[in-house]
Amino acid sequence: MKKMLMALSLSGALLGGSAVVWAEDAASTPVAAEQTMAATDTAATTPETVVAEAPATEEAAPAAEAAPTVDTGDTAWILVSTALVLLMTIPGLALFYGGMVRKKNVLSTMMFSLSAAILVSLIWVIAGYSLAFSGTGAYFGDLSKALLNGVAFDALSGTIPESLFVIFQMTFAIITVAIISGSIADRMKYSAFMAFIAVWVILVYAPITHWVWAADGWLFKAGALDFAGGTVVHINSGVAGLVAAYMLGKRTGLGRESMAPHNLTLTVVGASLIWVGWFGFNGGSALGAGARASMAILVTQVAAAAAAFSWLVVERVVRGKASVLGGASGAVAGLVVITPAAGFVGVGGALVMGLIGGVVCFWGITALKRLLKADDALDAFGLHAVGGMVGAVLTGVFYSDEIIKAAGVVLAPTFAGQLWIQVEGVLATIAYSAVVTFIILKVIDLVIGIRVSADDERMGLDLSQHGERIE
Repeated sequence: MKKMLMALSLSGALLGGSAVVWAEDAASTPVAAEQTMAATDTAATTPETVVAEAPATEEAAPAAEAAPTVDTGDTAWILVSTALVLLMTIPGLALFYGGMVRKKNVLSTMMFSLSAAILVSLIWVIAGYSLAFSGTGAYFGDLSKALLNGVAFDALSGTIPESLFVIFQMTFAIITVAIISGSIADRMKYSAFMAFIAVWVILVYAPITHWVWAADGWLFKAGALDFAGGTVVHINSGVAGLVAAYMLGKRTGLGRESMAPHNLTLTVVGASLIWVGWFGFNGGSALGAGARASMAILVTQVAAAAAAFSWLVVERVVRGKASVLGGASGAVAGLVVITPAAGFVGVGGALVMGLIGGVVCFWGITALKRLLKADDALDAFGLHAVGGMVGAVLTGVFYSDEIIKAAGVVLAPTFAGQLWIQVEGVLATIAYSAVVTFIILKVIDLVIGIRVSADDERMGLDLSQHGERIE
């Protein structure tokens, strides 16, 4: 209770960071960070080794360590979680975004999410996974596992097959890229989008993933807490989306023509699938089926509901009505906010984080959006980047001592020190993502152009980019 009161008194500032040193295992696998998390849930009691008495003149032979084996329960849960995370993108995010654009752009918008699943899957196995989770560099991985070379059929990552860890992480890369498409809806060339995401996964997503989740990553070693991707996925994608929105310019007719969502039914169905899929996103990040995964799912549900509630209350006060789109957006905001904290906070912390997140993200898509003067079409920055920043900082405020101890995490000696590394991770992610995204888009713009012509935009991207349309 004393800890919670202290956290509440500091949360209003929303500034700070954390320094955490994880109890380190031998880094014999590509992802010591995730294995450390999973170990607290899935550690099986090793049967005692019985050693026969040796003659007094001989030393007893040391008990041999049991070879690591696949835990079928953990494996089954991560198999399900992988499917749930992919469900978040196709069809979840495709429907969520598709319903919010005008009818002439719905197929194009959904195609961005589908294309993310197609292209990122290939890039990930060719080079992305290796760059993210191999090598010993602090900032970049290497190509030692390019084309999954060295990922043997029976190789393990903790208590699950490494091949399963590969595809579980692949689904994270897919949705990160798909989130960016919300900022560039209605006006980006399909060919430019495909070129952009192919390069972006290699130059932006994989390095930041390495920083945060690889055993030798500098943020991991510094002790940054990011359980399921507050920085890696949400801040990263939201910032990239904002940069892309600036470089593309505003949609033709913005402020003069109606750009209301064409079908909120699709958006609500999409948001619902995202909500359910997030149980795999956060719960699966425990990399095991145990108490930590269960708590991660519980706090995910609480935070999503709390954020949706606070969003609707604020919207009712500010706009006079609580909208359907507001309820869906508020739930997504809560899911984003709890993502970095899901494996570290209890229900009380999740409730407060969700309430704060709903209010701050509503501000992000309204007042902050007007201040930034960027046409972030579907509010990828306001929901994901802003929500990710809030969640990353508040993780260092509302962590549960009991859960942290059970996870084997050693906190910084001071509360201020605990908060600082969280802010450092946020700032580093913003700076790197923004600068490299700008460079990538600038090069693509010089080579093939990134925005459709005015005539193609008026026609609609469904017809101009794909030769199809909804009647």
